[in-house]
Amino acid sequence: MKYHFNPCSMLLPKKDFEKWSVVACDQYTSEQKYWDEVEKIVGDAPSALNIILPEIYLSDDNSERIASINAHMAQYLDSDVFETFEDAMIYVERESNGTKRLGIVGVIDLEDYDYTKGTDALIRATEQTVLERIPPRVAIRKDALLEMPHVMLLIDDPDKKVIEPLASKKGDMATAYDFDLMQGGGHIEGYFIDKDTQVKVQDGLESLLNNSDLLFAVGDGNHSLATAKECYRQNPTELNRYALVEIVNIHDASIEFEPIYRVMFNIDADDFMNKFMEAHTVSNGDETHDYECVTKNGSENITVKATAKLPVGTLQVFIDEYLKENPQVKIDYIHGEDVVYDLCKEDNTLGFIFKGMGKSDLFPAVSADGSLPRKTFSMGHAHDKRYYIEARKIK
Repeated sequence: MKYHFNPCSMLLPKKDFEKWSVVACDQYTSEQKYWDEVEKIVGDAPSALNIILPEIYLSDDNSERIASINAHMAQYLDSDVFETFEDAMIYVERESNGTKRLGIVGVIDLEDYDYTKGTDALIRATEQTVLERIPPRVAIRKDALLEMPHVMLLIDDPDKKVIEPLASKKGDMATAYDFDLMQGGGHIEGYFIDKDTQVKVQDGLESLLNNSDLLFAVGDGNHSLATAKECYRQNPTELNRYALVEIVNIHDASIEFEPIYRVMFNIDADDFMNKFMEAHTVSNGDETHDYECVTKNGSENITVKATAKLPVGTLQVFIDEYLKENPQVKIDYIHGEDVVYDLCKEDNTLGFIFKGMGKSDLFPAVSADGSLPRKTFSMGHAHDKRYYIEARKIK
């Protein structure tokens, strides 16, 4: 039987986890002070900071930084930085803001993953992949000796039978790490899962396919996983075929989905709303979506024919077409209703507030519509995102 989530040869730093572990590279992309402070904390110690490229520094020419990353990887592998653990799978508990998120680190087969819309692959993107974002990331990964995951894959396990039972067994597991994450990241513990329990986890995951054709949905790190897939296509080696990830249950109490609203600027609000409603006229028996439309004159509630599983899907498809015909219109993606109301006090501004996606909606929506529109939902704040700890050789 082929399992779709597996242990692997995993590398962990031998010491100074606090300095080694830094937050996902795609966080704090407008906050230079955050990354300046990380550099101060790390100093000259071995650190994941030296083998990733924080996206605040991502530019058209990253050649010097990439060369430095590759040099540090080679140095770390040649020196006494890592300890190797064969056939490893790690159970993770991450405490942050008074909540605890449970997960398991292992590898997936990239042949089971496809980020294109409409795919029936077992592992799929939840949101639209922006193809232009992949080549700069391929440039970073293609010659790299190591990978480290900030990818989190979601499973749909409402009965909590795969990951959650491990919490009662951690006392019998060997500790992989146990430390405080820097910069307000909370506390994290990792435990090595024994072989028999690994098989129970794998069997539990496979059983989820009894009710769905989708096993894993990408929660965080979509473009990083897409980059790994592209590098495998370009260099289809056995090591390159797999990607290190953390799997998390979408029904974990710590995971909260927050809607991301739309505000458009330099727009004729009446023109947009009239065309939107005309294109989505409701007939008897139609599924519908409701929106609160906000302008400086106040709010108006409208109901339109649904053309996607989620309200954001129906709206975003129309917005994309409207922007093509009206290039002067700009759009922003907004967290919080109060921010929408505040922005829409200005002339020629139109905001949309709508029902967000519930946890139970994600897997059916991806199955029905393929990958969802970009900025469909937010899954936690920046300091809750995954930190780099584990590493794996890919060359």
